[in-house]
Amino acid sequence: MYYVKKRMEISAAHRLKLNYKSKCGNLHGHNWIVTVYCKSQELDENGMVTDFSKIKQRISDHMDHKNLNDVFDFNPTAENIARWICDNVDNCYRVDITESENNTATYEKD
Repeated sequence: MYYVKKRMEISAAHRLKLNYKSKCGNLHGHNWIVTVYCKSQELDENGMVTDFSKIKQRISDHMDHKNLNDVFDFNPTAENIARWICDNVDNCYRVDITESENNTATYEKD
């Protein structure tokens, strides 16, 4: 099995839709640290699991310097964003999203 890991920083804002009162219901931003994990039994014709630049492009083009409420049709929690990334990057099986130093969410496919 081959594994690759890509770590990047994304600057984006969001406002959470919650069923309780929270300051996170206000528009605010993060410098998100996104770590994407991909794996494959076989390498592609270029000798790669997934091209690092394609991972970055897929995420950055969709999210960087954006209001995530305008980008996604779901509540843009770190957990939901992690799942979206995992579902939209080739060979991805796990994503870690750190929205602040002490707050990280992980999504991992079974």
